[in-house]
Amino acid sequence: MAVTLRDVARAADVSVATASRALAGSSLINHVTQRHVVQVAAALGYRTNTFARALKTKSSRLVGLTVHNLDNASFQVLASVVQARVQAAGYQVILSISGDDAAQEKEILRTLVDHGVDGLIAVPTGANGAQLLAMEHAEIPVICAVRRVEGASLESVLAGDLDGAYNGTRHLLGLGHRRIGLIVGPGETTSGKERLAGYRRALQEAGLPIDPALVQTGRYLPATGVAAANALLSLPEPPTALFVANHESSVGVLRVIAERGISVPQDLSLLFYEDSPWFEWQRPAISVVDSGAAEMANLAVDRLMQRLGGVANSGREYRVGSRLIERASCLNLSNP
Repeated sequence: MAVTLRDVARAADVSVATASRALAGSSLINHVTQRHVVQVAAALGYRTNTFARALKTKSSRLVGLTVHNLDNASFQVLASVVQARVQAAGYQVILSISGDDAAQEKEILRTLVDHGVDGLIAVPTGANGAQLLAMEHAEIPVICAVRRVEGASLESVLAGDLDGAYNGTRHLLGLGHRRIGLIVGPGETTSGKERLAGYRRALQEAGLPIDPALVQTGRYLPATGVAAANALLSLPEPPTALFVANHESSVGVLRVIAERGISVPQDLSLLFYEDSPWFEWQRPAISVVDSGAAEMANLAVDRLMQRLGGVANSGREYRVGSRLIERASCLNLSNP
């Protein structure tokens, strides 16, 4: 049988009300009594009934976090930072994986509401804006990270993807590359659309035509990288550099390069988007445009804590800057 609050009160020789206040850290209970009750509860193995407490206090101290997967290094960082920060603030995290699937995300959101989460940080699919707005209207603050939901007035913390892709492409142009292949996410996603726009802008400013054959789009999967890299490297005039702005596709690209016996950077320069610890350990170490996942996570938590503290939804969009990390995977054609 589970130990109840009444069992704790009886063993501590106090009333149920006093035991409840002591375990809740109420200032109405003196420190000696509170310490005594806490010790008795620990000895008995008592655990707070979260759902009962939520019904009484209207606060579960639970925060939802949804991401597409945990293969993406940025999502790993997001989950790690959010969990550490919200736990330090006295909350626990319910982590859910949507698989970038709208139907699965819809079910996850329903479950989080059923569990009475106090707030949510979501990497949204973009298809369930009405459901996320319904949570807002039910006074469950929602902060979107990495992607926005078009047409929904939700606070969003995003990477500077347009500038990141622009600066990454300019870096390759500055090294003398003129045929730059791009592997990017779907155009209906925030990151896919903005990274493609940054690439196009850099080429246009350099006076170069936009060659549709050099642009490959697809879902955030390793298989996308395999198909895209094979298509680009099979062109009659293949690119001298690949800008892989679809993080999950990076693994597939590396597989194709290995299978084709291509030497990096002598035969092909590589620039990836979103850093990962093993990119630095790869030989040659791979240059990246880092999207600032830790900064996005910290800002998302800052906004959520403020919302939980009573600050109204501003519907604002916040941006975190990207940075280029140069390693050894890009060859300078201007200075062989």
